[in-house]
Amino acid sequence: MIDVAIMIEGQNGLNWPGWQRIATAVEDLGFAGLYRSDHYTNANPPDMDSLELWVSLTWLASHTKRIEFGPLVSPVSFRQPTMTARMAAAVDDLSGGRLTLGLGAGWQEREHKNYSWDLLDIPQRFARFEEGLEIITRLLQDENPVDFEGNFYQTWEATVLPRPTRPGGPPILIGGNGPQRTLPLVARYAKEWNAVYLPPNEIKDLNRKLDQLLVAQGRHPGEVRRSLMTGCIFGKNTAEVRQKVEQKTKGKNKPKDLVKRGLAVGTANAIAEQIEKMSEAGIQRVMLQWLDLDDLDGLEALAVGVLPQFS
Repeated sequence: MIDVAIMIEGQNGLNWPGWQRIATAVEDLGFAGLYRSDHYTNANPPDMDSLELWVSLTWLASHTKRIEFGPLVSPVSFRQPTMTARMAAAVDDLSGGRLTLGLGAGWQEREHKNYSWDLLDIPQRFARFEEGLEIITRLLQDENPVDFEGNFYQTWEATVLPRPTRPGGPPILIGGNGPQRTLPLVARYAKEWNAVYLPPNEIKDLNRKLDQLLVAQGRHPGEVRRSLMTGCIFGKNTAEVRQKVEQKTKGKNKPKDLVKRGLAVGTANAIAEQIEKMSEAGIQRVMLQWLDLDDLDGLEALAVGVLPQFS
């Protein structure tokens, strides 16, 4: 059975009133979780409000009771991995064990340049990411202090205290569709793989690839949850759906074109049918990207129309 969560872009105008409203709505409406991006800003101007990720998740941990949550995803290029491990363990404990620690290598050039973070070329970026994953995983899971000497990070007798209440700490999620770099890292380090904007046929192919990689690592394929983050364009009727798609794509696409690319587009029943196909492809949780942070009426209509079909 698949469950349905919401994902928002934190750099698209998110501030404290908006975060508090949408978190309360997601909890009250019955969605499985609330996830958000970790960016300073968008790839192109204009710049908008962008509430800092870990501060916002700390508030969420103590002001919600049910929903799962986490970053999709937090790049190691922004924060030294020992700090990420410490914050994640603390936020997970504060929430009673509801955090999923989404991690990534970093990708957006503009924010790295503007705020003086080294993005690196792709091979080095993923080499640094793997070192960060190794350190974070060991700090959360190992009872003994961690010594690590890499090209990018070094630790000596490092530990996280107090120890995470949840055995092994919050589960690590790795997002991305790359079969050569991303999926092997999922197989080694992650408890959840998060695909991004993929149609069901491509999800099936990558799922099979991931299963093979997990077996090669001595892990059972069932150890890794499969989730999907994808765009969502919801309308209360077909006319509203067409209008929103035309506006979003500047008239270049029809709803069926976006569905073929893996987005959830349509009325409640249409989106429920598309989610069912995602489930058949092996997805266990879908995070619907809700870009209009002020449209809580639309979010409620989506919940009322879709969630009962998966309860």
